[in-house]
Amino acid sequence: MSIISIGVSGLTAAQIALSTSSSNTTNAYTAGYTLQVATFSEATAGSGVQIASVDRQYNQFVTSQLNSSTSAESALSTYQTEIDQIDSLLADGDASLDTLMQSFFSAIQTLTSDASDTAAREEVIGAAQTLTSQFTQLGSYLDDMASDVNSQISDQVTQVNDLSEQIAGLNKKISLSEALGTTSNTLLDQRDLLVSQLSELVDVDVTTQSNGSYTVSLSNGLALVSGNDSFDLKTTVSASDPMQTVVSYVDAAGHTTTLDDSTFEGGSLGGLMDFRDTSLTDAQNQLGILAVSLTQAFNTLQAAGTDLNGDAGTALFSVDNPSIYGNTQNTGDATLSATFTDDVSALSATDYTVKYSATDGYTVTRNDTGASVTSTYDSSNATLTFAGMSVAISGTANSGDSFLVLPTRNAASSCSTVTSDGSLIAAGTSTGASDNSNALAMLNLQTSNIVSGSKTLSQTYSTLVSDVGSTASKVAGQLETQSGLTDQLTALQQSESGVNLDEEAANLIVYQQYYQACAKVVEVGTSLLDTLLDIN
Repeated sequence: MSIISIGVSGLTAAQIALSTSSSNTTNAYTAGYTLQVATFSEATAGSGVQIASVDRQYNQFVTSQLNSSTSAESALSTYQTEIDQIDSLLADGDASLDTLMQSFFSAIQTLTSDASDTAAREEVIGAAQTLTSQFTQLGSYLDDMASDVNSQISDQVTQVNDLSEQIAGLNKKISLSEALGTTSNTLLDQRDLLVSQLSELVDVDVTTQSNGSYTVSLSNGLALVSGNDSFDLKTTVSASDPMQTVVSYVDAAGHTTTLDDSTFEGGSLGGLMDFRDTSLTDAQNQLGILAVSLTQAFNTLQAAGTDLNGDAGTALFSVDNPSIYGNTQNTGDATLSATFTDDVSALSATDYTVKYSATDGYTVTRNDTGASVTSTYDSSNATLTFAGMSVAISGTANSGDSFLVLPTRNAASSCSTVTSDGSLIAAGTSTGASDNSNALAMLNLQTSNIVSGSKTLSQTYSTLVSDVGSTASKVAGQLETQSGLTDQLTALQQSESGVNLDEEAANLIVYQQYYQACAKVVEVGTSLLDTLLDIN
């Protein structure tokens, strides 16, 4: 190889190196860009130099760790955003439910001093209306949150499908590039950026195939992306709970499989489901059992007393009966309806599942713990009694049919005061206008363990506020720790794959000088050749 050819090979290599360093410099702040390095090698034919490859400074292990940490951080951040809303809702001291319950019982205490005082009776009615209004407001807010979470889940599933489709499209381009013996670093960067964005939504596992394609899978192994193909998730209404959105997987044949919520352990989608299934449902049930316990206990005393007109007392409060939903996959025609029994202390702040089997008949389990619940079935009137409820059964259930029972989840939003007439308060047990014996019993409800037979109304609300606050604090601490880990992994990833502008500035000077030196080689070679050509 001539000296000129050697110099030209250096010029070509220098140009590629300069171009690579220039690309690094200009993309220093481009999201997802990975540092590229030109590798020099001796020319395969004769003397000279060549660029063997321009590779990304990429560490798959660190990237996978970073994506996993990002997914966990996103789940915690989403959970914190939601739980903080409930924490703020319950933390309003001036208008807290506990403050309003105290005001209500304070009004009853005033009534006990003079049961014939119409002003005191009106004060009780006013305090009752304010209290139930707060129950309704809090319950409706939580119901709206549940609806909003369902909407967010649907929106995020749409984003997951869109990202999966884009990754599959890049897989196709990259595998074609590999087949042609070339590598597109730009496509690789774009794909890794999409995987990072996908990790913020769901926790995924990524494996690289021999042709350079990615397989992206959920935690249960189901593939969202496999080679050139992507597989959709879809949202549907839960077969067991019409108020909850569930996520299903659609395979290549178009078959749909409903995924358990625990499939989504990370990402904002996992955070939403975890929040909905734990803190939100618990808050709804705790608030609901407060409404039901107060309503049932107070109305029971009303029925046992006599109002100012000498008539038997009627209900002061109203709350919806338990809701029951038959699973949409049931094959029988049985329908269930429930009412609360007089044993208000038997109620618990949880949902229940009633199942029927040909061998065991109707069985009941708690949804929060999975524990079996003692129940009594009266075949003479087809009534199932358990946990402070009486469930009437009509029609015939087939083996395997199931029913969701919600005694308290939506009770708070239905709580109301059904009268505005203070004379209807059954303050006594006789026809005497000044009889306050029943009003004293009503006042005692404030300190009685009427909630699940173990707590007072105030204790129950305090536990709710404490549980929500504790969870919010715990999640905030976990998020801070996880964010620190993500920052460390990001720094580690950037130290290897990120662009250092100082290094690239130095490289540009080095490659510029290298180019000038190679140009000098060509110049010398040309001068020698001219000299030879001038010799006669």
